[in-house]
Amino acid sequence: MTQEWQAGRLDSDLHGVGFDTLAVRAGQRRTPEGEHGEALFTSSSYVFRSAAEAAAVFAGEQPGNVYSRYTNPTVRTFEERIAALEGAEQAVATASGMAAILAMVMSLCSAGDHVLVSRSVFGATVSLFDKYFKRFGVQVDYVPLTDLQAWRDALRDNTRLLFVESPSNPLAELVDIAALAEIAHAGGAWLAVDNCFCTPVLQKPLALGADIVIHSATKFIDGQGRCLGGVVAGRAEQMKEVVGFLRTAGPTLSPFNAWVFLKGLETLRLRMQAHCAAAQQLAEWLEQQPQVEHVYYAGLPSHPQHALACRQQTGFGAVVSFEVRGGKAAAWRCVDATRMISITANLGDSKTTITHPASTTHGRLSAEDRQRAGISDGLLRIAVGLEDIADIQADLARGLAQV
Repeated sequence: MTQEWQAGRLDSDLHGVGFDTLAVRAGQRRTPEGEHGEALFTSSSYVFRSAAEAAAVFAGEQPGNVYSRYTNPTVRTFEERIAALEGAEQAVATASGMAAILAMVMSLCSAGDHVLVSRSVFGATVSLFDKYFKRFGVQVDYVPLTDLQAWRDALRDNTRLLFVESPSNPLAELVDIAALAEIAHAGGAWLAVDNCFCTPVLQKPLALGADIVIHSATKFIDGQGRCLGGVVAGRAEQMKEVVGFLRTAGPTLSPFNAWVFLKGLETLRLRMQAHCAAAQQLAEWLEQQPQVEHVYYAGLPSHPQHALACRQQTGFGAVVSFEVRGGKAAAWRCVDATRMISITANLGDSKTTITHPASTTHGRLSAEDRQRAGISDGLLRIAVGLEDIADIQADLARGLAQV
């Protein structure tokens, strides 16, 4: 056997394989040790065979690892696996989901550029655009997510980027990604989609025409609430700029967190299918409860965009939101009366969580901004985990009895 054959056979031939195989094996390059699981490289720096090699790698003239702020083999495996699953040319991992948005905008936009943002994005995302990006001269306007004509009307000559969450947090609003991509491209702008709620299991924004995909890997990619991380994926020419920002500014994903996320990706489809099945049952059950005024879940025929969700997603996700009668006081009583469900604003966990968005995830927004985003005082958000659905319903029934 030649050395070349031995080295090549340590790795898997993934030409033409399916999604689940990519989720388990993409991006892995085994070391001469022949490890079966992905190696965890906890080195901050790397050595070179000579001064000339060091100079060539630092200059980008020769591939190689320089410094783990922006080149680490474990992180690279995670990036390549995400890129394979999303159908992207390249992915860049970051320290958190918010860091992914930061890295994308800071690397692709300049002072004087105009950005259009969905009015239905996460509260911290609004703060990032309003308090920080605007400070550096980026012009920001907000558009109702579902109103395609409003997106057209809001475009300017200097519009550089459209940014959306679809489905949105917490109301599960959707935008027609293919139609919005056409609007963005007609205006000479890029479309970036936060795909955190769906993951590439349920939705492929790039295949629908989007240019960039954002993830908070903290959520379903991890799947067990252990680590923080984010990722940006898209075309190589765009991601080269994001890598440059990462190299200089350093909002870097740790190798350990990347290793955890790799393990999460191996079971991603199985977990998302289980999450979706339980969330569907819970949403249908909540619609029957007299204390509940409205349920927000795209899997329900009552959802105004149910047909769109069926067309551009392969499942409806794990997040179910609902309004209780009686406003904030009733919502808090419902939360406090539960005995199993975790009271936390995190989501994507195997453990079911409950939160009151108006006082947590969207608490820093003004009352007017919350109203425009549809975040009422009686709204509660459930991120459905992997427990027995009957136990989740029983716990929520305890809470609803106090409404």
